[in-house]
Amino acid sequence: MSKATLVIMAAGIGSRFGGGIKQLEPIGPNGEIIMDYSIYDAMEAGFDKVVFVIRRDLEKDFKEVIGNRIEKVIDVDYAYQEVDDIPSPYKERFAGRTKPWGTGQAILCCKDVVDAPFLVINADDYYGKQAFKEGFEYLTGETGSGNTEICMISFVLKNTLSDNGAVTRGVCKVDGNGMLTDIEETHNVEKIDGRAVARTESGGREIDLESPVSMNMWGLRPDFFKILVEGFEEFLSKTDAENLKAEYLLPTIIGELLEEGKLTVRVLKSEDKWFGVTYKEDKDAVVSAVRGLVDAGVYPEKLF
Repeated sequence: MSKATLVIMAAGIGSRFGGGIKQLEPIGPNGEIIMDYSIYDAMEAGFDKVVFVIRRDLEKDFKEVIGNRIEKVIDVDYAYQEVDDIPSPYKERFAGRTKPWGTGQAILCCKDVVDAPFLVINADDYYGKQAFKEGFEYLTGETGSGNTEICMISFVLKNTLSDNGAVTRGVCKVDGNGMLTDIEETHNVEKIDGRAVARTESGGREIDLESPVSMNMWGLRPDFFKILVEGFEEFLSKTDAENLKAEYLLPTIIGELLEEGKLTVRVLKSEDKWFGVTYKEDKDAVVSAVRGLVDAGVYPEKLF
C-alpha cells in the first residue's frame, strides 16, 4: 500500500488552446511540462504513487509525453474519465452528452486504483513545493476529527492572478482554528492597478489580495469515495436530461457537505506563487517563471 498518492486530473475537455493540449505543452528547459514539476515536488515531499486521470482518446499521446517517463521513477497508475462512465439507470437519459461530468467524477474514477490518503491537483497548475509538503504531512499524520476531516491547501489570492485576463477563484473564509467555513466561487477576477477586482454586470467589487483561495488542491482519504458514489447518484437523479453542461464538481460537493455538517475542512496555507496556463498568452510567462526557478537552484536543469 502506498503511503500517500498524488492524483492528477488531466481529462478536462475544452483544454485545447492554439491547436495543442495545454496540459502537455512544454514549459521547462528540457521540454518538461507543468505536471513534471508537480510530480518532482510531490516525490520530494514523500508521495510514492501517481494516478493520472485521463480520457482514453488521450492515452497514447499522454504516455508518450509524460506517462512512460514518469513510471521509471515512481509507481504510476491510470484512471479513465469517460462521459458514459455513470450508473446504468442513467446511461439512456444522458445518451446525448459528450462532456465528462467534472472533478467529482474524475476523483470517483480513481476508486479502484487508490488505496491510500491522496492529494488531488489539476494537471495544468503549478503549485510550488510548500503545498506538497503541507499536504503530505497532513495526510500521513493524525487528523483532529477522525475520518470526517479533509484538508485543502489554500493559496494567497495575489499569488494566483493572471496578467492576461480574468480568472475564477474559490475565495475562502477560514475561522480562527484554521477550519474552512465557506467557499465563494468568484468569477472574472482581474488584476487592476495592483488590486484584485471581481467584474460584475454592475461594475466590480474589490477583493482583498491576501484572501485565501482554493486552487482545487484537496487532501482526501479512500473513505471519501463512498461519499462520492452516493452523491453522484443523487446528482444524476436531479439533473435534467437536456442539461448537457451540468457538472459534479469537487468544490461544490465539499461546500455542501460542509454546510450539512457532514465533514470539516482543515485549511493549510502555501505562500508559493501559483502559475498556470489559463490563456495562450500565459505560456511565455510560465516558461520564464520556470527558467527563473531553475536559475535560482529550486529545480535542476533536467528533472528526470
